Amino acid sequence: MAYKKSFALAMEIFWLTKNFPKEETYSLIDQIRRSSRSVFASIAEAYKKRKYPNHFISKLTDSEMENAETQAWLDASLACNYISQEKYNELNKQSEEVGYLLIYMINNPDKFK
Repeated sequence: MAYKKSFALAMEIFWLTKNFPKEETYSLIDQIRRSSRSVFASIAEAYKKRKYPNHFISKLTDSEMENAETQAWLDASLACNYISQEKYNELNKQSEEVGYLLIYMINNPDKFK
């Protein structure tokens, strides 16, 4: 579930950032796309390491960190008026849901063996 939700969020961010100004290509656009993609990629890596709880948790905390970075870039996108308050609220809510799932996984690694 966390993988699917984070993948969907990353894809939504990808399509949304196609409308950002070109001067943001190598800064905000690149950063928010990379951090949002890292969330689901780290979950995939964690899942392959699920037999080793410490490795599993480590990759999930990496994912949680990337999710927090994505939220920070959403804050910047809103502050720069690249997204509406409504779109910000929607994407931030999705990111928070991913965060809750990640925390559950981190706190319950035995349920994913």
